[in-house]
Amino acid sequence: MADNGTLTIALKGRIDSGNAADIEKEIQDQLVSADVKSLILDAEDLEYISSAGLRVILRLRKKYPDLKIINVCSEVYEIFDMTGFTQMMKVEKAYKVVSVEGCEEIGRGANGTIYRVDKDNVVKVYNNADALEDIEHERQVARLALILGIPTAISYDVVKVGNSYGSVFEFLNAKSFAKILADEPDKFEWCVEEYVDMLKKIHSTEVPKGKLPSIKAEFVERAARLRGHLPDEYEDKLVKLINDVPEVDNMIHGDYHTKNLELQDDEVLLIDMDTLAVGHPIFELGSIFNAFSGFFEVDTNGIESFQGFSAETGHRFWRRTLELYLGTKNDEAIREVEDKARIVGYCRLLARSVKRGLNLEGQGKEEYEVWKQHLIELLDRTDTLTFEVQNDAGSDSPNELDIEATTDNLPKVLEFIDKHLEAAGCPIKTQMQIDVAAEEIFVNIAHYAYKPDKGMAKVRVEVGDDPLSVSITFIDHGVQYDPLAREDPDVTLSAEDRQIGGLGIFLVKNTMDDISYQYVNGSNILTLKKNL
Repeated sequence: MADNGTLTIALKGRIDSGNAADIEKEIQDQLVSADVKSLILDAEDLEYISSAGLRVILRLRKKYPDLKIINVCSEVYEIFDMTGFTQMMKVEKAYKVVSVEGCEEIGRGANGTIYRVDKDNVVKVYNNADALEDIEHERQVARLALILGIPTAISYDVVKVGNSYGSVFEFLNAKSFAKILADEPDKFEWCVEEYVDMLKKIHSTEVPKGKLPSIKAEFVERAARLRGHLPDEYEDKLVKLINDVPEVDNMIHGDYHTKNLELQDDEVLLIDMDTLAVGHPIFELGSIFNAFSGFFEVDTNGIESFQGFSAETGHRFWRRTLELYLGTKNDEAIREVEDKARIVGYCRLLARSVKRGLNLEGQGKEEYEVWKQHLIELLDRTDTLTFEVQNDAGSDSPNELDIEATTDNLPKVLEFIDKHLEAAGCPIKTQMQIDVAAEEIFVNIAHYAYKPDKGMAKVRVEVGDDPLSVSITFIDHGVQYDPLAREDPDVTLSAEDRQIGGLGIFLVKNTMDDISYQYVNGSNILTLKKNL
């Protein structure tokens, strides 16, 4: 009998020139006796098929265009594939059945959960019951990431797990960062440093156009989903903030937390790659905030069941991640970026609640109201979601130097600047003036920007023409300070009457052709320009 117009017929044994006609007649008899709109051939017990059997299926395919063949063994699938049947119709392999009952959960992402099935292998079980396309997508993007230099693992098999499917990966004695943090708290600093190093590697990876989706597009849709859940002026501002974030082709993981980093044989591997996208890092930071704080603001115990460590550890890890990622311990600079990340995070959480039908009872209602109130408060004091990324691992750009702002590093800064000046044919006298000005600016950053802590500085050298000139930009995330606002010293006064200080910046002003300062998104940005 057909079920809702779909008839499933089992194929068994061998189908060859000796029995193909009889089998075709049996199939036609079943089709005549049932009201069939679509046909499924179950090949679980099919051992062999010849060209005669293929012709039977081809005739069925002409009558039933959506014909599907399921549970095909590897040997028979190879025949279908060689003859082009896998392009003409949906042919599904028979998959090994795996149980994850009692297995250790080692990772969880937006689209699935990862279990260790034995000491050598893990399986990612997808939430979507019809996950074969999802599995193929993740395999493709994981291969792309590996080619682009991101250490990850490629699935070597697909299995059936309950009502869904899973990807199998080889992970020899691998241990997630979440597990390390829970079991070895003394490795906290090592974990966060490796975590941020990988994050910077991801975000500095440029992806060929069209290879990955835009994460910004996802958030445009999420913000639109909140229409009617926020006052109009806040909804409009949220949409504008997201639309104003520039499109970039740098990689975003999309679900970056400590269960998705694995340590295997002293190598750190990134897993759960199906959420890979491209976009501005603020969208990643919003997701990270949720993983360590946002999800668990109402139920602080929830993080322990998810990550395996306490809420206090989660908050510390999030804060230290921002410090290392931004290259500063300055509270104001960190708070500004954190506010932007929280806007993105709450947008995602609220849109998720709306999509799932708003369970506004008990904890669900409390979470919805808390996230909504936080989002409104943050929108009141935030005018942009972008920020300057300070990469202390070194810039990939040949005209930028990322370096710790200490006076010991001054020779490296001057050597970097001089290399570009010499390449531009800068006269010795002009080079000396530029070096003196650069020393004054860098030493001021080293002495005062992060006091009493240390932080990073970016030095950018750009050579222009018409007229031939050089611009040197210094960027730090320290306390806000505009050296140009300081009143020039009166150089006509005697030594006894002069104020101490101010001569350095005065010298810079009088030797450079132009000097400008701006404070943008928690960054001091000072640019010197000199015509050559």
